[in-house]
Amino acid sequence: MRIISKRQLKEMIPYSMQHIACLEKAGLFPKRVQLGPNRVGWIESEVLDWIQERMDAR
Repeated sequence: MRIISKRQLKEMIPYSMQHIACLEKAGLFPKRVQLGPNRVGWIESEVLDWIQERMDAR
């Protein structure tokens, strides 16, 4: 399992962090993992699965 940073996420997903946060709250994007008081990350496999779902649905 690999945790990706905000910077790495932005390279994968062309959305603003505000939009990603809205999608997370709506349950439409993988939830972030709190790594420390000022650090979050996302599980790479969950993000890749989310991207694959979009590709399969087109």
